[in-house]
Amino acid sequence: MLISEMNWMQVEDYLRRDDRCILPTGSTEQHAYLSLSVDSILASRLAAEVGERVNVPVYPALPYGLATQWTAFPGTVTLRIDTYLALIRDVLDSVKRAGFRRILLINGHVGNAPAQDMLREWMMDNPDACVKWHNWYNAPQTWAKVLETDPIGSHASWMENYPWTRLAGLALPEGAKAAIDLHRLAQLNPQQTRELLGDGNMGGMYQRSDEEMLAIWQVAVAETCALLEKDWD
Repeated sequence: MLISEMNWMQVEDYLRRDDRCILPTGSTEQHAYLSLSVDSILASRLAAEVGERVNVPVYPALPYGLATQWTAFPGTVTLRIDTYLALIRDVLDSVKRAGFRRILLINGHVGNAPAQDMLREWMMDNPDACVKWHNWYNAPQTWAKVLETDPIGSHASWMENYPWTRLAGLALPEGAKAAIDLHRLAQLNPQQTRELLGDGNMGGMYQRSDEEMLAIWQVAVAETCALLEKDWD
């Protein structure tokens, strides 16, 4: 159920029987040889599949987030933290005003984490609503499946290389890239980050089989569906 394929009357009719909705959040940033929209593509697709299975409306993904560390890579877009928090708050205010009271944010970008801290404040101001923030990529069951598949992987590696995030006709490097020292990386400015990472892969193989990736994806879909069906009180 995509909001973009509904009119306001259909939304109003839905709200007579349910008050849940899904809001995907992503980013536009470098992902080595993969699409700059990886985070938005994955969050949006997951939300669409879950929404269809559970029969819950899905809003369009927010394509921009907090990606300061990648700004030395052309194509990356980042917002200031206060801008992003204000954006999320305004969106939540709007969907609540429409009548939604149980809102699942499916987040596709680790850098968007500051918004998660703001949600408690929003719910304090809106005690008749509940918001769940779901980092789908490292949720317990999904992360366990990732580690079972390959414990070495990170940003822009095989972990984000799905059939729908890779670019047609573009060959990927063979083999794996050495893992990056994350503590060191956290201390670098954007230009130093680019110099350290080179192509942008933070460590691990560039690609694994589609069979393995789809197995992870099915776990993510099931785990996210469960969030919509329980524990809202």
